[in-house]
Amino acid sequence: MKEKEWNHGEISELCRSLSLLLHAGIGLGDGLFLMAEEADGERKALLEEMGRKSDLGVVLSQAMEESERFPVYVTGMVKVGESTGRLEEALLALAGYYDGQEKMNRQIKSALTYPSILMLMMITVIGVLLVKVLPVFDEVYASLGGSLTGVAGGLLMLGQMLEAAMPLICMLLAVIAVGLLMFAKNSDFRKKVLDWWRKKYGDKGISRMINDAHFAQALAMGLKSGLPIEEAVQLAGDLLKEVPGAAARCSECANGLMCGENIADVLKKTNVLPASACRMLELGIRGGSGDTVMDEIANRLSEEAGYAIEQKVAQVEPAMVMTASVLVGFILLSVMLPLMNIMTAIG
Repeated sequence: MKEKEWNHGEISELCRSLSLLLHAGIGLGDGLFLMAEEADGERKALLEEMGRKSDLGVVLSQAMEESERFPVYVTGMVKVGESTGRLEEALLALAGYYDGQEKMNRQIKSALTYPSILMLMMITVIGVLLVKVLPVFDEVYASLGGSLTGVAGGLLMLGQMLEAAMPLICMLLAVIAVGLLMFAKNSDFRKKVLDWWRKKYGDKGISRMINDAHFAQALAMGLKSGLPIEEAVQLAGDLLKEVPGAAARCSECANGLMCGENIADVLKKTNVLPASACRMLELGIRGGSGDTVMDEIANRLSEEAGYAIEQKVAQVEPAMVMTASVLVGFILLSVMLPLMNIMTAIG
């Protein structure tokens, strides 16, 4: 059974510590053993195992892959760093990236917790209104010689249907709760769900922006290290192999480069990077600073992806609150207005 992957905070701490140890001139194996002394439990055992493999000549990326505790992006970026002789820089970049991801996760959790609780309360209130309160109003109308009609009558029928279907609704909610629990606790189930999502929707919208940023970051590292452009593109494309659409674009780009096409032109033609980024890279290459420009492009794409996520999260809370408020207000008005008309007629 596959072990649970490390979370963003743990990955960031590992990468930053290893980067600092390498910068201090400490060997990779010794560094892993030093980190193991400060760890405990399964984490200590894993670091010691990775340290032993490193002493036997196994590269860090392979040790990470064999542990099955790290995302593809981590092992891919480490592999790029090893191939380019910039492992320290790759680890530091990963530490910064996962620091940002950890911060983003906290923001998302904070932004969604309150509106989710509020939405649950609103749904409960709406359910009570439909199932318990509307029948009382119907009895009041009946005592006055009338009955709920129009929208209110339709809502009353909906409430009766919900009351009749309550056992089925409870079963459905139980299934959803079990599914969410399995997703949170079972790494194999979570991986299957995420793999399916990546294949279907992992190259659209914000996910596409994140893919572009990952590719650009790896490509920038390859260019700064003096790798042949074809090899740099191939290494960068390996990071996206779990996303079929992105992997196909990268493969097409690599084939174009092998045929002698210009890097900026083929990136634009294959739509691997946004058109504006391709224009910037082309100007940078003409000026002899393609690697520096590519690094700036990677930073800009990463910032844009992070900003897009923040904007999307910021839209969730007001949308949920507004939806729930409108539904409750609509139900109350549909009942109270006819009742006010009857009371006015009686008066």
